[in-house]
Amino acid sequence: MTLERDEIYAILQKNTGEVLSIDPETVPKQGRLVDLGANSIDRTEIAMMTMEALGVRASPMELAKVDTIEGLVNFLHEKR
Repeated sequence: MTLERDEIYAILQKNTGEVLSIDPETVPKQGRLVDLGANSIDRTEIAMMTMEALGVRASPMELAKVDTIEGLVNFLHEKR
């Protein structure tokens, strides 16, 4: 099953809200995790949780190239 970008974004919102203890609805698609207060450990945890939920594998080097939330959604969509 291929998930649409909006579905991936919803999973990413949920995981971001959980890790950062914020309302998932406040996670903007056009923003960056660092702007929400996520440090490097938080960002890694959010990415790993989301990849696990999607059954996606990616190297840290690949993830390092992604700097926006929308970019992460697109990256994960392409990996599916």
